Amino acid sequence: MASSKRRPFRRRTPSPAVEQAVGRAMRVDDAIREFREQRALRRGRVPSVVPYTGYGSTSWVRVLGRVLITKQLPTETPQESFRGWRSFTGIPVDGAPVRVTVGDVVHHVVADRGGVIDVRVEVELEPGWHRITLQAEAEGRRSPEVRAPVFVLDPSSPFGVVSDIDDTVMVTALPRPLLAAWNTFVLNEHARTPTPGMAVLYDRIRDAHPAAPFLYLSTGAWNVAPTLGRFLGRNLYPPGPLLLTDWGPTPDRVFRSGRAHKIDELERLAEEFPDVKWLLIGDDGQHDEDTYSGFAQRHPENVAAICIRQLSTSEAVLAGGRSRKDQRERATDADWTYAPDGAAFATALEQNGIL
Repeated sequence: MASSKRRPFRRRTPSPAVEQAVGRAMRVDDAIREFREQRALRRGRVPSVVPYTGYGSTSWVRVLGRVLITKQLPTETPQESFRGWRSFTGIPVDGAPVRVTVGDVVHHVVADRGGVIDVRVEVELEPGWHRITLQAEAEGRRSPEVRAPVFVLDPSSPFGVVSDIDDTVMVTALPRPLLAAWNTFVLNEHARTPTPGMAVLYDRIRDAHPAAPFLYLSTGAWNVAPTLGRFLGRNLYPPGPLLLTDWGPTPDRVFRSGRAHKIDELERLAEEFPDVKWLLIGDDGQHDEDTYSGFAQRHPENVAAICIRQLSTSEAVLAGGRSRKDQRERATDADWTYAPDGAAFATALEQNGIL
C-alpha cells in the first residue's frame, strides 16, 4: 500500500560515455540551428511568436510559446505560416528576448535554445481566463505582437484534470514507431478521430467542477501544438494548456524521453499546486499506467482517481501490447478505473463521487 509520505523522485545519473555523446549531439544540433537562423535573418525574415495556452495561480503564470522564423506568404497571417509541415521547418531562435505584457505590467524573458518560451512570471490576476501579449526580437527586428490565453486556477478549487492525448482523446490507430511521423505529416486535424464519448465525459466533468483546469499532457512536440489545439476545439473538448516537449538532445539524453517529460510535468504540478487533487486520464498502450502509478505513490494526496482507457485489440497490437493492470492497482491507494470509452468512465466516476 502507498505511504502517506511524499516519496522523492530520483532520476538516474548518465554515465560518462552518455554525457560525451550528449555533448557531441548538442553541439551539432546548435551549429545547424545557428547556421539556419543566421541565414534566414540575412535574407530579411522576421521571427514570429507562436503562442501557447498557459496556466497559473493568482500570483504567477507560466507563459508558454515559441519563437520561430519561417517563410510567410503574402496572403497569410504570422500564425497561418506555421500550419502543417511548415511548423517543423520553422527555424527556432536561440535565446530570443521576449516581451511579455500582462495587463499593464511588462516582463522581459528569454527563449531557450530551441526557441521555446517556458517561463514563470509574477502577476496579480483573478481566477479564470485571461489574455497576455508576447513579442519577440532578433537582430533588432521585432515580431508582430500576439495574444496568448492563460488559465488562472481558483485557489478554492481543489480539483483538476490531467489528460493524455494520443489514444486517449484521439484515436491514432498507428504503430508507435510511426506516430511521430504521422503527427508531422498529417496536416489536417480533420484526419484525426476523437475517442468515443471522451468529449462528452470531459464536458460533464467541467459542469460538475466549473473551476477545474484541464491540462493535456503529451509526448508530442511543440510543433504540433496548433494542430492539436484545433482538434480539441473542433471536437468540443474543454480548453486548456498543452504540455508538450521539444525534440532533440537534452543535457542528459541524446534523444528526448517522452516518459521522463510526463513525469517531470506531473512533479511540477504537485509542487505548484500542492492542494489540488488531479484526475489522471491515459491509456494502456504507452507508459501512462507506470507514470501515473509512480506519481500516485509519491504524491497520494494529489490524486483524485486514475482512469485508463483500454485499447481495442487492433489498437493494442499497433501500440505494442498492453500492460497488466493489477500490478499498478496494488501499488497505490488510488481509485483506478479501466474502460474502453467515455461512457463507461462516466459510470465509474459517478460511483466514486467525481460526477
